Amino acid sequence: MYLARASDGSYYCGYALDPVARVAMHNAGKGSKALRGRVPVRLAFTRRFTDKGAALRFERELKRRTREEKATLSRGWFARR
Repeated sequence: MYLARASDGSYYCGYALDPVARVAMHNAGKGSKALRGRVPVRLAFTRRFTDKGAALRFERELKRRTREEKATLSRGWFARR
């Protein structure tokens, strides 16, 4: 599961086996239509799960969070890297 930040400051949640490659696809214009025209997209957060169902449940929960909650999550992730 990954969280990407677009050039306009918005966040996008998604599921991918390789989040780095997926963000590269978004930047190449081959990813989500929601991110087209808002490149560059940068990886803002990743989290691994043992199964796809758990990842998708977390993704659905994360999409419900506010922009500020996503920004806080992203800052914490960068601080740990």
